[in-house]
Amino acid sequence: MQKGFNLKERDFFNNLFTRQEIESILKEVPASEMFNFKSPSFKKLGVGAETLSNEKLIELMIKEPRLVRRPIVVTGGKTYFGASRKVLADELGL
Repeated sequence: MQKGFNLKERDFFNNLFTRQEIESILKEVPASEMFNFKSPSFKKLGVGAETLSNEKLIELMIKEPRLVRRPIVVTGGKTYFGASRKVLADELGL
């Protein structure tokens, strides 16, 4: 029996996140969970991760979508940032 999924795909390079959307995705999770510290775009900033507040991380992700960990998958009340196919398949029971 195959599970039915309601998938919503979004190209957030062309349709940037707003502050409200990011805050809604994060809920009570720190912005560092959604932030891609391994991105070349972050390395170009030349700042240390420990110096950035939650607020600053959100501002940076709004301005530069390459700083968002991909993919973002929201399912069953849980949000996964940068999860591998295997992790998602296990979580979704596929």
